[in-house]
Amino acid sequence: MLPNTPKNNQPNFFNGSLIDMLDNNDPLIALSYTMPWKTFEDSFASYYSDEGRPAKPIRLMVGLLLFAKTT
Repeated sequence: MLPNTPKNNQPNFFNGSLIDMLDNNDPLIALSYTMPWKTFEDSFASYYSDEGRPAKPIRLMVGLLLFAKTT
């Protein structure tokens, strides 16, 4: 089952966004902006079921695989 991603874009005064806390000059952050995430999501969505427990996001799984290959 594909995960439901919240569409809440309203900023929270007490809990900042994670991306705001990270260093934008980090090479991995720069790489994440250049990745074709929509292409990965479209390619791997067929492997997810509509039934059962919600899965981890495709972006997380692809990112972990890429990170494991670089270390």
